Amino acid sequence: MKKRVFSGARPTGRQHIGNYLGAIQNYVSLQAEYECVYCIVDIHALTTLQGIEGVQGLQQNVQEMILDWLAAGLDPQKSILFVQSEVPEVTELHTLLSMSTPLGWLMRVPTFKEKVKMQPDNVNYGLLGYPVLMTSDIVLYKAEVVPVGEDQLPHLELAREIVRRFNSLYGDTFPEPQPKLTQAPMIVGLDGTQKMSKQLNNHIELAATAEETAQRIMTAYTDPARKRKSDPGHPETCNIFHLHEAFEPVKAKGIPAECRSAKIGCVECKRLLAQEINAALAPLRERRSELAGKPEYVNEVLSDGARRAQAIARKTIREVKERMNLVRKGT
Repeated sequence: MKKRVFSGARPTGRQHIGNYLGAIQNYVSLQAEYECVYCIVDIHALTTLQGIEGVQGLQQNVQEMILDWLAAGLDPQKSILFVQSEVPEVTELHTLLSMSTPLGWLMRVPTFKEKVKMQPDNVNYGLLGYPVLMTSDIVLYKAEVVPVGEDQLPHLELAREIVRRFNSLYGDTFPEPQPKLTQAPMIVGLDGTQKMSKQLNNHIELAATAEETAQRIMTAYTDPARKRKSDPGHPETCNIFHLHEAFEPVKAKGIPAECRSAKIGCVECKRLLAQEINAALAPLRERRSELAGKPEYVNEVLSDGARRAQAIARKTIREVKERMNLVRKGT
């Protein structure tokens, strides 16, 4: 019997190539080996969004995200794809787990401290309780495996601690989720210094046109030490070269020698990258365009995913409530 994988992502709208290389490709490959549950975690988004203005784009972001997921190869016949808030049992489990999670554990989380600095005027309970909701996302579906990068291991370890504490208090209920480390490198944005991010506007959207992609790439920073084409380059420090490696690893092998000997300039290198990315993403973009014309199908994928997820969730909630003596006899 296949083990179950869970992963969730905030609804940030159209996905960019950093999301694709860092997570979505991995989601797709895991479908061959695991029973996969992939969730768009819209409730999590509310920890940073606030008010009518803050949430007005939420539904559009969900639609854009699922279009990219489906176009990239997530298969609703192989995976459960759904929106977090459409399975309300997750908030019930969040409440129940919060009753046995020590406050000190949550206040020590580094990302909580970082968020407090970033949004000092919106330090809400949801921000503090984020790890409990994240744990609920995973264990509600009895997931055994969670794909994470090394930087996310501390978050998963806290989820494991919450599980261990609940199991010790109420009996063996949840499996301890095990990390499956992903080897995807951090994708640097077009500014050449920071992680690719829509917020920093240093990204390339998967759904961009070929022309838009080329235009974006031509604005990218490259080797800061290279002032003229005749100057030798340093590909190991160039974000454009690392994108070549991601999209055309075979062709990329010849670039370092040409760059260091100044046989290829930064402009030409960017043009080649634009061609590679556009060629690689052409099938995805075509599928996405087709799916965008079938809104009923896309909505049904999410509705069916929510039904399948809820069937699992209801069994888990029943078991949890029985363990906590919250079920009247005869009901």
